[in-house]
Amino acid sequence: MTDRTREDTTRRLERAMGALGTAAMARMDEQLPWFRALSAEDRSWVGLVAQAGIAAFVEWFQQAGRDTPSIEFFGTAPRELKRSISLQQTVDIVRVVVEVVEAQAHELAAPGGEDQLQQAMLRYTRDVAFAAAHVYAREAEARGSWDARLEALIVDALVRGEVDDGLHSWAAALGWTSSPVVVIAGHAPDDDPRAVIDGLREKGRRIGMDLLAGVQADRLIVIVGGAGSVNDAARQVVARFGVGPIVIGPEVPDLHAAARSARAALAGLKASCGWPDAPRPVHAEDLLAERALDGDADAREQLIENVYLPLAGTPLLDTLATYLEQGTSLEATARLLFVHPNTVRYRLKKITELTGYQPTEGRSAFTLQVGLILGRLSESAETWRALT
Repeated sequence: MTDRTREDTTRRLERAMGALGTAAMARMDEQLPWFRALSAEDRSWVGLVAQAGIAAFVEWFQQAGRDTPSIEFFGTAPRELKRSISLQQTVDIVRVVVEVVEAQAHELAAPGGEDQLQQAMLRYTRDVAFAAAHVYAREAEARGSWDARLEALIVDALVRGEVDDGLHSWAAALGWTSSPVVVIAGHAPDDDPRAVIDGLREKGRRIGMDLLAGVQADRLIVIVGGAGSVNDAARQVVARFGVGPIVIGPEVPDLHAAARSARAALAGLKASCGWPDAPRPVHAEDLLAERALDGDADAREQLIENVYLPLAGTPLLDTLATYLEQGTSLEATARLLFVHPNTVRYRLKKITELTGYQPTEGRSAFTLQVGLILGRLSESAETWRALT
């Protein structure tokens, strides 16, 4: 193609740019369902992008394709639109524009320039597609790094108990919409922490649950939203943890309350060495006694409330204390209390109903014993404060 032929073709392209843009919009509306689903405002922005793409091709063609095509024309669209249009849809836009130009190549090209115009379109669209893929990959990498920072901030805030409105803003930016929420804590595997967290996030997408995770020192903390039950949540992620205990915090209604679940799970993980034979995973509620002995104020308060206070001021408290002190001997308890053994059986049943713990079962008896002692200490401390 001579320079004169190229100049003639360029002038023809410049005169036809408006018509080409209109034809591209019509073809997109006809061929692309996702384009039809856009709002009128977004469709007009896509039209401007297509028009800018045609203008960029004309300028590139005029320069005889000496430079690599630029896709800065995508900057015509607002940031919100660029986030909502995928790479595949971007390629669709480019493809439609190419089809429109190719369909009119004979009218657009100067005599003798049809083949060169088509070859230029092929090269241009190929290079634009590669450049678009590169931009999307770069933005995806940047977005991934930003998401990772937000995720780490959320996990750290929940662990520290620093929950405010900013937490929900961060979670919303990551697409978090799920409830209820449960926090699971355990030891991190030896794998790269980023790979562990990426694997958990991918797992969440596959099973339709929200997952946030963080590795802090040797701990892996996973926040699960939208699970059918606490056990469902644990079953989906337990394989991602390293060796050692895994503790499931209590279920809470939303992310704002997840600090309580995180606090219980981490306290349980710290105290889990007190129960070496605990199941894996184990509920933080099942480690209340160990947590209380380890200094967890929440566990102490919960045991006093669940064990001591329901029994205080009733014969049930003396019955429980005597039963535990006598090595869970029914007959010895009855003799010391001057009651029939059936009365002791009845009272033990009532204790189970009121506290949820069965005195005749080993783990429950241990928890009841700790709750009883904590209640006495608390009562004594209140009496001492009143006297002083």
